[in-house]
Amino acid sequence: MSGGHFDYKQYSIIDIADEIENVIALNDDRDYPYTPETIEQFEKAVVALRVASIYAQHVDWLLSADDGQEQFHIRLKEELNK
Repeated sequence: MSGGHFDYKQYSIIDIADEIENVIALNDDRDYPYTPETIEQFEKAVVALRVASIYAQHVDWLLSADDGQEQFHIRLKEELNK
């Protein structure tokens, strides 16, 4: 799969999710004094971003003609079920 329709920007979504996870992990440090409610929203954001990156990747492959429509639906469903 080569993709490229979105100039590989879907990987930026993953980077954002990773950065938020890092903030969550460092929350006990004084540098990141976020409340439990805020951390809960950060965790939801990570899930949403990871789902968005999956969609972006599979749409990219479809629009780049790396996958056909049938393959798109099958692979998208498989990835989302992980």
